[in-house]
Amino acid sequence: MASFSKRMDGVTGSAIRELFKLTARPGVISFGGGNPSPAALPDDIVADISRDLVATNGKVLLQYGMTEGLPTLREALVPYIEEEFQVKADVGTILPVTGSTQAFNLLLDAYTDPGDVILTENPTFLGATQAMHLHQLKVVPVDSDDEGLRMDALENAIKWHHPKLLYTIPTFQNPTGVTLSLERRKKIAALAEQYDLLVAEDDPYHSLRYSGMSLPTIKSFDQAGKVALMGSFSKVISPGLRVGFLVCEPQLMRKCVICKQSDDLHTANLNQAIVEAYLRKDLLKPHVAKVCKRYGEQLDCMLSYLKTMRGVQRFTHPEGGLFVFAWLHEGVNATDMLMKAVEKGVAYVPGTYFYPDGGHDNTLRLNFSNADLATIQRGMSLLDDCLKA
Repeated sequence: MASFSKRMDGVTGSAIRELFKLTARPGVISFGGGNPSPAALPDDIVADISRDLVATNGKVLLQYGMTEGLPTLREALVPYIEEEFQVKADVGTILPVTGSTQAFNLLLDAYTDPGDVILTENPTFLGATQAMHLHQLKVVPVDSDDEGLRMDALENAIKWHHPKLLYTIPTFQNPTGVTLSLERRKKIAALAEQYDLLVAEDDPYHSLRYSGMSLPTIKSFDQAGKVALMGSFSKVISPGLRVGFLVCEPQLMRKCVICKQSDDLHTANLNQAIVEAYLRKDLLKPHVAKVCKRYGEQLDCMLSYLKTMRGVQRFTHPEGGLFVFAWLHEGVNATDMLMKAVEKGVAYVPGTYFYPDGGHDNTLRLNFSNADLATIQRGMSLLDDCLKA
């Protein structure tokens, strides 16, 4: 038998990716993924942009590019990041990346060593915890509530574990949909400076707000260069393009660029240019507004069903994003129930996978963006039948 690296010990792969195999069955309604709606993917606009780019600058875009990114995209990102995320940046502090997933991996490559402690929300994004385990970090989950990370629990964890890094999704968190309050954002920036803690702020859902007021990022309160902001165009233009960005202080940026050189050399030039054209032609705002109207209706539909389901003890009430998190009654195991649900024709992700220490078997995550209203109604009725059974 092959002798694999120790960093693969205990890493089993994404439960969500495995779930896709179940939902590929004909007729299964999936609330399991995090995909944008097919109606939200602007294939016609991207086709026109791509033809124009290749026709006018194809020789350059089809060649190797700079690891630091396409200069025109970096320039376009400066005003976009300032307006959308309330963060002042320049081309020297912005790195286009192959999805925000790569941004996080670059931060871990550049800033952590095996055995370092990393703090994260509890529950948190499964893909991020996979990256933490592959970097052989000690993952310490920090309790959260309806306003995000609890500050008492966070400061106690910092004092007790002396972490190198905190990973957080402050806006429409995955998997809960919860948004970190304004005061807690300010507090995290202050704690990062006080305890010399790097904060990896993952904000891919920031623009997908359907109600309430937009909040400034944690990075906007960063006075000491201790917050690295990660963003993505996967949820607002196309996940298939795999274009995101990282904003951090110059020394850390340089280390991340070096790591990216050996990772993928550079993010695809054509894909970067497509995003740059979207920003330069001011196509993003009207597209996001249209998407948000649709998603808001889908979220409201799912929430209205959850209110009537006796098998559901409580659930989150997101103001945006892609997910709702639900707690079933104690003793109900969402993992055990999944196959019965799939047999009935509906799928979800058991919540236990999002908790670094496991447990919480009576929880589940539901995605509403990838199903129209009629499909949500059918799927939630099927899920209700499962809970009654």
